[in-house]
Amino acid sequence: MGDVFKALADPTRRTILDELTDRNGQTLFELCGRLTMKHGLSSTRQAISQHLDVLEAAGLVETNREGRYKFHHINTGPLRTIVERWLAGDTERGPT
Repeated sequence: MGDVFKALADPTRRTILDELTDRNGQTLFELCGRLTMKHGLSSTRQAISQHLDVLEAAGLVETNREGRYKFHHINTGPLRTIVERWLAGDTERGPT
């Protein structure tokens, strides 16, 4: 779970997840272009690739290869685990 918090701590990685939420299944090239045009991020492809590696290690991004292309997909499973950990008890206690 610590990897998830580490991954989410960086604003660029959160923006990458936002972009994958808007349009899932993008290549590195597509992500870099959309991050620049839509979000004003001017990071290098290498920097975005390193951010994607951190997100993948945390389980927040999954990839699949099709020929020469590698597609990146958001995986919300680790986030659900975190939410369920602290919010599952809220229904039993009721609103505060």
